[in-house]
Amino acid sequence: MTLVIAALMALLVAAVWYAYGLWNALESADMPTWMYVAMGGGIIFSLIIGCGLMALVFYSNRQGYDDRANDFHD
Repeated sequence: MTLVIAALMALLVAAVWYAYGLWNALESADMPTWMYVAMGGGIIFSLIIGCGLMALVFYSNRQGYDDRANDFHD
C-alpha cells in the first residue's frame, strides 16, 4: 500500500512540475474584462446547477421516492 501511495505522489509531483514549467514558458494572453465576467458567470451557473441537482438527488433518496419507483421492477 505504501508503494502505491509513493508512486501516486511521485506522479502528482511530476505533473505539477510539468504544468508549472509550461505555465512559465507560455506567454500570457490578455483577456478583456467581459471575458472574465462571462467565465465567472459560467462557473457560478454550473456550480448552482450542479449543487441543485445533487440536492434533489439527496432529497429524493431521503424521502423514499427512489424506493417506491423501484417496487415496480420487482
